[in-house]
Amino acid sequence: MTAIVRVRADEPDVAQLLTRHFELMRSQSPPESCHVLPGDALNAPDITLYGLRDADEVVAVGAIRKTGSGEMAHGELKSMHTAQERRGQGLARHLLRGMISEARSAGITVLNLETGAGEEHAAARRLYHSEGFRECPPFGEYVSDPLSVFMTRRI
Repeated sequence: MTAIVRVRADEPDVAQLLTRHFELMRSQSPPESCHVLPGDALNAPDITLYGLRDADEVVAVGAIRKTGSGEMAHGELKSMHTAQERRGQGLARHLLRGMISEARSAGITVLNLETGAGEEHAAARRLYHSEGFRECPPFGEYVSDPLSVFMTRRI
């Protein structure tokens, strides 16, 4: 299986996949409940963007935003997305495990995430649960929202 690599949001194939992700997320939730970042925001200094490449094509992406430092180093998973035509091949799980390993290597001790509560996000929630994430209260600047599910995992 393809190795996880660092990518930039301004690489053409990465930008295309991130645009698809952004548009999909915006179509599924009202603006006040949609926390997806636009692609250019994923080049921020506190965010590391990862991808899975199959030959010359990025087929899955995900990011980690690092917050805190030392024993309080936390990370937030952002923008996990697998190309629609490549779903069901285990790519998201492979990317998630790689990102967890990268986060651990960077000194992050806890990973958090926010995902949707609707049926269209059920597969993502199942993936996160199967990889040890558990539901938790809102974290950081998030507030309780019936359209959001918050999850956490010590790594």
